[in-house]
Amino acid sequence: MIPLSISLIEGATLTAWPAIRQAHDGLWLWRYANGYTKRANSIHCLDPSDGAYARDRIARMAELSVRHSIPPVFRVTPLTAPSIIAQLDRLGWEEFDHSLVMAMENPAEDFVIDAPVKLFDPADPEWYKAQSQMAGYDAPTVEALRTILELIPCESCGVLVYHKAGLPVAATLATVASGIGIYLNVVTHPSARGMGYGRAAVSAAVNWVRSMGAHHSALQVLAGNDPAIRLYSSLGFGEVYPYAYRRAPGWAPA
Repeated sequence: MIPLSISLIEGATLTAWPAIRQAHDGLWLWRYANGYTKRANSIHCLDPSDGAYARDRIARMAELSVRHSIPPVFRVTPLTAPSIIAQLDRLGWEEFDHSLVMAMENPAEDFVIDAPVKLFDPADPEWYKAQSQMAGYDAPTVEALRTILELIPCESCGVLVYHKAGLPVAATLATVASGIGIYLNVVTHPSARGMGYGRAAVSAAVNWVRSMGAHHSALQVLAGNDPAIRLYSSLGFGEVYPYAYRRAPGWAPA
């Protein structure tokens, strides 16, 4: 089994959640997806040794963001070169949305699920419209989501969990990239939270990635989202590393 590393997780996550447009500068990556999710609309450094000429490179990639009408945002992870972080400090880029990456070795057996579950091709409107409705997306966000889903290059699966009355109450997107199950867009209908439906969605997603041969699982969660962290911890996920976003001065939160 391939050991799980930060580079492997970051690469799998970028594959699992593609951008609509990308630009490279050495081992820096600029991503654009019409403003939908910070992960797909930010600057990334994929090697902590690639920090030369940080000020000029930050400026060039920030200009790309401005040109495409999205806030200049840098996603700072343990792979971000220290000189980049120092330059962001000097430039006054504000830190926000502290988050955690959690991961685990996949269990040897499937989780038991106590709710009706259905699996979809994520491009199926029945899945992404239900997920979007639970998340409260507006029409432009739904269209951006649909575009990203069509671009996912690896195996992927939309999960819906249903109430006994037949209504969808929880959803997630599962993908398998580089042998890792990556989970995105985990959502439970506001009226159904705390009832185990989110647990059923993630459990079903883990069962599916296991069936596809994934040896590990990883996901991202806001550091202050205690209910979600407790849920993921109870399923076997543990914290691997933190990350945060930095935005250029004068821009509203992304």
